[in-house]
Amino acid sequence: MEAADVADQIRDAVEVERTERRANDQFRTRAAIVIAVLAMLLAIASLGGDNATKETINANILASDTWAFYQAKNIRQTSNLIAANELQAQIAIQGAALDDAARQSLQQSIQRYQDTVARYESEPDPNDPTNPIKGDGKTQLMARAQYYEGKRDHALAQDPNFDYSTALLQIAIVLGSVAIVATSRPILAAAVAVGAVGVLLMLNGFFLFYDLPIG
Repeated sequence: MEAADVADQIRDAVEVERTERRANDQFRTRAAIVIAVLAMLLAIASLGGDNATKETINANILASDTWAFYQAKNIRQTSNLIAANELQAQIAIQGAALDDAARQSLQQSIQRYQDTVARYESEPDPNDPTNPIKGDGKTQLMARAQYYEGKRDHALAQDPNFDYSTALLQIAIVLGSVAIVATSRPILAAAVAVGAVGVLLMLNGFFLFYDLPIG
């Protein structure tokens, strides 16, 4: 073999090695970018999960407090209703024995009790009377409690999406790191696939396109 041929072979081998090195460097750069993007998405999913957990706790507390207020209002309403019925029974029993002044006094007391019963049933906020969840009547309290329960249930439906999304994005980051070390394109492709599922779950956590069959 002539020296020129040997030189050509060496030159070709060096060029092949350089090409492979450039390809590997480009691969590692792309893999690093993928990992960076996955890390950013992981931070967003974690934030969404934290917010969903806080919303669940806060809404549940508010719903419980509102139902407790509703029950207290219901007890007071019942007490006033009983008092009004007792006075009405007193008028019916005593009948003609009551003079006009006593009858009028009893009727006024009955009216006050009945007005209180009606106010306990529905008492809209004077500053925003058209808002069904503002006010201190039983009707408004029930609507407000149900509103908080709806927010709690919505947050509960969001939370598992963020949990699974966070786990999958973490797995994808690990696979991406392994792909860089091993210079393995199939592993990087697996990382992207797992990350894509994690992103879909994250988006579903924010927008709830569908409910997960498991919670």
